[in-house]
Amino acid sequence: MSTVGVNKARRRVLVAATSVVGAVGAGYALVPFISAWNPSAAARAAGAPVEADVSRLEPGAMLRVEWRGQPIWIVHRTESMLEVLPTLDPSLADPESSMSIQPDYCQNPVRSIKPEYFVAIGICTHLGCSPTYRPDVAPDDLGERWRGGFFCPCHGSWFDLAGRVYRGVPAPTNLVIPRHMYLNDTTILVGEDEGAA
Repeated sequence: MSTVGVNKARRRVLVAATSVVGAVGAGYALVPFISAWNPSAAARAAGAPVEADVSRLEPGAMLRVEWRGQPIWIVHRTESMLEVLPTLDPSLADPESSMSIQPDYCQNPVRSIKPEYFVAIGICTHLGCSPTYRPDVAPDDLGERWRGGFFCPCHGSWFDLAGRVYRGVPAPTNLVIPRHMYLNDTTILVGEDEGAA
């Protein structure tokens, strides 16, 4: 076969054009494959931080929101609720919260950024039940020792209004405090933080 009449420039153009078309086609073929690695919109939403507006939360009341499929409690503590907390230390298993899970900025006697607002994951640390919010003091069913807090009726665990567990109950540790921050005076972002912003 003779190489006479072969246009090398034309051959280079055709090879280059074929390569470009092949690369673009390969790119289009990879897009669905790579995008399948990304989490779905539902999965992103399930782990996304959640905002809670506490502007209408009355003192003594509790707001419930959901984050990552877990109940989040936000309690607007009154001055009298805060005053009782230090008096309970002798009755608690971990009054300093040294064995419990909370961000560093909540490692304090009230376990919160702002003393008046308590934010916790509403799941008992014993077997994962959801305790009830019992702000009343010394109710008939709980007795004189009860100063308000969270009671788990499933197995009888007691937590005070800072989520600290009492001694001698099934729950081994204090309630978990999630990462959170204040976007402004009345909006809490649960699931994300910037230190103690």
